[in-house]
Amino acid sequence: MITVWEKAQGTEKPVLIYGTGNGADRIIDELNRLNVPVAGIFASDGFVRSRTFRGFPVISYSEAKEKYGDFLTLISFGSQRPEVFENFRKIAQERETFSVDVPVYGDNIFNRDFYEKHSHEIEEVRNMLCDEKSRQVYDSIISFKLTGDMNLLFGCETPRDEAYESILQLTADETYLDLGAFNGDTVEEFISHVGSYRKIYAAEPDRKNFSKLQKNTESISNIELFNVCISDSDGRIRFSSDGGRNGKADDKGTFIDSLTVDSIIGKNDVTYIKFDVEGLEKEALYGSRETIRRCKPKMLVSCYHRSEDIFTLPLLVKSIRDDYSVYIRHNPYIPAWDTQFYFI
Repeated sequence: MITVWEKAQGTEKPVLIYGTGNGADRIIDELNRLNVPVAGIFASDGFVRSRTFRGFPVISYSEAKEKYGDFLTLISFGSQRPEVFENFRKIAQERETFSVDVPVYGDNIFNRDFYEKHSHEIEEVRNMLCDEKSRQVYDSIISFKLTGDMNLLFGCETPRDEAYESILQLTADETYLDLGAFNGDTVEEFISHVGSYRKIYAAEPDRKNFSKLQKNTESISNIELFNVCISDSDGRIRFSSDGGRNGKADDKGTFIDSLTVDSIIGKNDVTYIKFDVEGLEKEALYGSRETIRRCKPKMLVSCYHRSEDIFTLPLLVKSIRDDYSVYIRHNPYIPAWDTQFYFI
């Protein structure tokens, strides 16, 4: 299996980056490390304005075709929109194209060295999985992370609702803890599937998002909201945010309160927890150990923020309780974002 990085190293074509932003920065830095020259950067036709990125003028796809002829395209951004998928497919039909899965957080690039270093852990997690669909998804995600072949993701995706019906099978007796509640959309999603419930706890660290969460849940009964960062200890933590979904804990942020799941739940019961905490999933799970041991809640754990999440998170859960059934699903997204483990 030839990795996307080896493709870039071995090609005689110009290498162009499709898109700008953090993903493009990570890809360019890795190509520089591999001594692969970047020929240019392009954006979609109709979305180009006069600007530069990393010293390159950002041109349109049509201009790139005219200027470079044949070239290798590395997609540097993510989307879940069908019209963007169609554009990716169109470009892939015209030029050799790969979607590069660089981590949202952390420093580990999922390349051949990383895969070989962690192949034992990857195989251990694969052997945990409880159904053929999970094994197919897991194999496809690992292969995609190495190769950048988008067809691997198109072939393993399932609608988000599918997991509610086939895996979670929630009832009207649930107590739900939503970690990374954003503006309340996943609270509403939960309610739409269960109708009634016992209680909802929802935590969101970003102040602007928390205000939206408060407003959007005003009419919801038996809900308790927390404007905190979920971590492995109670205290204060630096947190950066732009008011979107991608707030993160880092040394450049401002201090906000942090809590553990064990502190939020205390001696109460919880039956379902969603962990989507922007790269702090491992810390959040550490801070949930007593709750997991005592309550054995069903859990959704996002596993795409860091390269190592695909194996470290299920191994951590299994070290806390070894009697979970483990599943994985990938919802429509390029690259392999919106991928979750389910623990039942």
